[in-house]
Amino acid sequence: MNTASKKNKITGFFKNFWKYRFLLYEIVRKNVKLQYRNSVLGIFWTFLQPLMTTLVLVVVFGGIFGKSNEGIVCYPIYLLCGRLLYEFYTQSTKRAMRSIRLSASVIKKVYVPKYIYPVSNVLSNFVTFVISLLVLVAMVLYYMLFTDVELVITPYILLAIVPIIILLVLCTGVGLILSTLSVFFKDIEYLYDVFCMLIFYATPIFYTVDALGANKWVQMALMANPLYSIVSMFRSCVLFGEMWNWNHFAYACIFSLVMLGIGSLAFYKKQDKFILHI
Repeated sequence: MNTASKKNKITGFFKNFWKYRFLLYEIVRKNVKLQYRNSVLGIFWTFLQPLMTTLVLVVVFGGIFGKSNEGIVCYPIYLLCGRLLYEFYTQSTKRAMRSIRLSASVIKKVYVPKYIYPVSNVLSNFVTFVISLLVLVAMVLYYMLFTDVELVITPYILLAIVPIIILLVLCTGVGLILSTLSVFFKDIEYLYDVFCMLIFYATPIFYTVDALGANKWVQMALMANPLYSIVSMFRSCVLFGEMWNWNHFAYACIFSLVMLGIGSLAFYKKQDKFILHI
């Protein structure tokens, strides 16, 4: 394939994406509405769920295993920062993974660019994630106004949007990869559940890397996890009021863009065969 043909395909892809932007918006809006449709409290679970989960984790790891919170400015905020980002990653990628098979009846009847299904699931989870950040804002204000915890809000908090965007790119890339794999290998869903559990413990959500001791190999293995870099950047801006580590920024950016590139390429190469397996 010559260079002109490749450019035409890339241009056509972006034109197609722009053409179906309103459909993408409607699907995202529908997904957000349906998420808590049969719930009594509805969208309020977006606030209550992270708050209640954080409370449980604080009691377990901050109270029973109290050593995990030593040297941390405000352990509940520290824990909530990690928990919110981890939850967004797992929920968005899991829903993207199932999106093609769950939309099989529509795909067989109506033409819609297939990437809209995994991307819309990631974006709808991103909307609920952004709403849940209000819980973090409320907790920060509570600890600043009504406790003796020395939390300082600095202009660096505005840079918290950067790790959030990087995480969105990562989730989109991983979601495209998983949605492609799940069409051909349905067992990937069960394997990914185990992988997400591993990621939970491999990401410093309820502990610090320094708490692991002097085992450098363990620390290096954890630092290879891109969520570690993203969570660390977010905490630097929100909790510690300082600039993030540029090594974390570089690693998270490169890893996320590579995942997005691999996911887009794999999805594009295999999407025409989806109809044969769903």
